[in-house]
Amino acid sequence: MAIRRVKLTFPGELIKDPLIYQLGHQFPVVTNIRRADVTATYGWVVLELEGNEDDIRQALDWVSNLGVRVDPVEGDLIAG
Repeated sequence: MAIRRVKLTFPGELIKDPLIYQLGHQFPVVTNIRRADVTATYGWVVLELEGNEDDIRQALDWVSNLGVRVDPVEGDLIAG
């Protein structure tokens, strides 16, 4: 199993859409929100994804194609 940490940045028109929920149900990956900041017009989430590397790539391609910016995250986040 692979683990990848990414920062997802959502434009205002996607803030209310349950994209992380859908991502976890459409692709065989486990999602773990590590940090987040969401307002009425903008939002970002640091998300940890666990699963097969190909499944993770497909999930991130899917969310990116919807208009979400996907950036890799390096280093430790909240320990636990």
